[in-house]
Amino acid sequence: MIEFLTNPVVVTVLLTIAGVGIVLELFTAKFGIAGLIGIFALILFFYSHFQAGLAGFGTLLLFVAGILLIFLEFFLPGAIAGTLGVAALILSLFLAGQNALQIGVSMLIAIAVSIFIFFLMIKTFGKKLVLFNRMVLTEAARKEDGYVSNINRTDLLGVEGHTLTILRPAGTIVINNERVDAVSEGGFIEKNAKVRVIKVEGARIVVREV
Repeated sequence: MIEFLTNPVVVTVLLTIAGVGIVLELFTAKFGIAGLIGIFALILFFYSHFQAGLAGFGTLLLFVAGILLIFLEFFLPGAIAGTLGVAALILSLFLAGQNALQIGVSMLIAIAVSIFIFFLMIKTFGKKLVLFNRMVLTEAARKEDGYVSNINRTDLLGVEGHTLTILRPAGTIVINNERVDAVSEGGFIEKNAKVRVIKVEGARIVVREV
């Protein structure tokens, strides 16, 4: 069995299954069957190479660390954990392989098939990358949902008050014992002058001297 699993053709198949499993997980919200099958293929790869004496405990630890980082990527924001996990996996594959060239060829084949599946999922099946969607803000604060950028004081329209400071043309007025930031319609308005609100544009309150 060990001899069979370390065969270059079988190694290529195992790495391809692992790569396709990781790619399919990019399109799912949670870790699922595809990811489990991919990890199982990698476990078979490392188990056979460890039993054959080609991989040591350091390589296995690097492999486990890579799997854990990729698994954490589904729960953490950003892509740092996933990137480090993939890098750790690739390095552990080279360290476990008996022949670096053979492992390199197997990995190139696995990557090529995985890229093909990746574009097939997007172009043919119209799938969306759930992993990257968590990195991008897609929600909008819409007025229909109750979000407003500022308080609209339309209730002050036509109400009279007096200036607390000189309006140059901006300043502070008092309306119904409430301090309100306002701007004059044109020139300066002296302190304690009587004014009326003639326009309200969001938080911008325009007054005219009475």
